[in-house]
Amino acid sequence: MMSAIALLCLTAALTACGTQQDGNGNGASKSKQVTMNEKQAAERAEEIVHEAVDGMSPEPALKRTGLRPLGACVARDDGGAEDRVQYRLTYQLTGVPGSKAKALVRHARDAWVKLGYKFQSSDADWSEAFPSVSMRTEPDDFWMTALTGVVDRAKGEGLAAISVTSPCFARAGGSTAESAALPLRRTQVDERAEHRALDHSSRIYEALRAPHAAPRTGEGIGIHQDSEGRYIHHAWSTQPLTGEETFQAMARARTHFEGAGWTVRHVSTGTGEPAIVARNAEDQSVAQVAPSHTGAVRVAVTSPVAPGETEMA
Repeated sequence: MMSAIALLCLTAALTACGTQQDGNGNGASKSKQVTMNEKQAAERAEEIVHEAVDGMSPEPALKRTGLRPLGACVARDDGGAEDRVQYRLTYQLTGVPGSKAKALVRHARDAWVKLGYKFQSSDADWSEAFPSVSMRTEPDDFWMTALTGVVDRAKGEGLAAISVTSPCFARAGGSTAESAALPLRRTQVDERAEHRALDHSSRIYEALRAPHAAPRTGEGIGIHQDSEGRYIHHAWSTQPLTGEETFQAMARARTHFEGAGWTVRHVSTGTGEPAIVARNAEDQSVAQVAPSHTGAVRVAVTSPVAPGETEMA
């Protein structure tokens, strides 16, 4: 099964890249014409990862994880074409003591700052035991997150992870994104995981108290599989809300997650209201609730299929 930490890192990255900031960091929506292909995006993403990890002590082993690297463009609020794609790369930093995870995240942050990369909103709160930091490169506008996933909260032990996401670019004909998007055979196991994801989505909808918008491209229910497991992903949006309505809706979502025992993180998005990334410890589902520049709130829930269920399929 895909690890919860990998899901958290991936979801934080998707939340961050779901909105774009202008050059002044004020969160204004923009559309960029990016000339790039999958190979160039992959090489640059790997370069950004190694800029962060080279020189780390102790030296971690990089374990690649997460969703398929090439997928649909998340930042559709920027006015660009909806058939664009993004390259996403996620690594766990393994093979080091859990007590060193925070130091590895700080090393990544310092390396990126030295290279002139910018914070998406603000620096991490380094007084926290399990900090996360989100930044972006200039001028090519790759977005990256370094975070400390919780392994043992009582002992202060974590697992560092880094995720890098490219800007959106035009899909090439016959790309791996098209072949990777072929539908998977649906099983009874998938139906059980789907029910979990939809149930979580329903509870979030009730908490937000905001009208549901018509599905956008890429939204709805989907089945995905990678080297670490199989999982169900459900994405949807609310109708555009006012600033005050968004603030109240996000507050209700936080109250829901905290009351239901989810582990909650807040991720800067550049919209003025941080996104929520939450994990359910019981079934390892991860939820993202993120405001956007259009006023809509974007919701995504990912529920992995349990190992025992996979064996029964």
